[in-house]
Amino acid sequence: MSVPQQGGGLIESRDQLAGFLEAGCKPKADWRIGTEHEKFGFHLDSLRTPSYEEKNGIRALLEGLRRFGWEPVREGETLIGLTQGKAAISLEPGGQFELSGAPLKTIHETCGEVNTHLDQVRQVATDLGLGFLGLGFHPVASRDETPVMPKGRYNIMRAYMPKVGGYGLDMMLRTCTVQVNLDFADEADMAKKLRVAFALQPVATALFANSPFREGRPNGFLSYRSQIWTDTDNARSGMLPFVFEDGFGFERYVDYALDVPMYFVYRDGKYIDASGQSFRDFLNGKLPALPGEKPTLSDWADHLTTIFPEVRLKKYIEMRGADGGSWKSLCALPALWVGVLYDQTGLDAAWDLVKDWTAEERQTLRSAVPVLGLRTPFRGRTLRDYAAHMLEIASAGLKGRARLDGMGGSEDGFLQPLRQIVERNETKAEELLRKFHGAWQGDVTKVFGEYAY
Repeated sequence: MSVPQQGGGLIESRDQLAGFLEAGCKPKADWRIGTEHEKFGFHLDSLRTPSYEEKNGIRALLEGLRRFGWEPVREGETLIGLTQGKAAISLEPGGQFELSGAPLKTIHETCGEVNTHLDQVRQVATDLGLGFLGLGFHPVASRDETPVMPKGRYNIMRAYMPKVGGYGLDMMLRTCTVQVNLDFADEADMAKKLRVAFALQPVATALFANSPFREGRPNGFLSYRSQIWTDTDNARSGMLPFVFEDGFGFERYVDYALDVPMYFVYRDGKYIDASGQSFRDFLNGKLPALPGEKPTLSDWADHLTTIFPEVRLKKYIEMRGADGGSWKSLCALPALWVGVLYDQTGLDAAWDLVKDWTAEERQTLRSAVPVLGLRTPFRGRTLRDYAAHMLEIASAGLKGRARLDGMGGSEDGFLQPLRQIVERNETKAEELLRKFHGAWQGDVTKVFGEYAY
């Protein structure tokens, strides 16, 4: 979840809304890679989720990380995050710990950032008796056992979510994801990348499926996190078929975003509840939460952070379909999407693969993948075949970029964990289930020992 945005001054005309998105256009030489990932904290002795206030809890972890040069972010007097340059550490509603990485040039750099972050977190967490685990859904904790972090926007969302879907509180409190944020050159490039990303997002979801447990038992899904998004708040999530319509561009996305109900307005360090209200009314000075007041571009930037489709457009494109996972998977996700989207030959090949898929087919994939993963049937084959094809495209794209490390290694090497999944035809979720039914003898808590960072 985002912190308050800095977007700009008063909105004088609707054209500024599309202009805000268009301002993200960059020449290829300036394209960057931003990797974000969330992880579950737990007490090493009890496996309990740490609260914010307790002696060895989340606040203590944030304070401990300051010894590595991180600067505090506060909401009022409450420490809610950290910043260092263009990178940030933030708290998700249930205490999930998130790194929002800096925009970097190569996968080598972004993976180095992940490695440094996890090493720092592990040093501080060990002193506090804490550990961290990367999965898409918490394997044992119930909602009631999950502490809530002291951030104003979360109070508004917790009250609103049950009104619009069955899984909203689970999404907030018990899920973790890894995502990558990528740039675009112009409106046409944005549209093509967004279409490819939406079409192939179910393939990424299958490759990263890693949430088969709920409260100590199998939940019937390989990616329960993905399933949760099907009934969280459908007014602000989903596959957005209009992205594939002729003429799609910044203006059309603005039309969509204006129709997504608001959550809040941020004023003077406080969140004002505007849940369910209309940004269109806000533009006209008729927002019930702030009668007579008109929005700023910062309000617009905030509103865009409350929209949760499978792929999100801001001043960059966010791939949002993957479960949180192992240390290596945190580097594999940006490698996958950079290889597909940042090499023109790869982007063209990916578009050739998906351009004749219908909206119904794309939605069918999205609906089936949480249960079936790579075994999802599609056009006479299984999604495993499409995953293999996507990896081939990504590999060629990364080799074409020719961004080598100090040892001469290609970014292509970061795809290896995904190749192993396809070769074995076994997702991480299926690996966990195999161990649950075998060596673990039905004890889900074994995951904390074997899969913690």
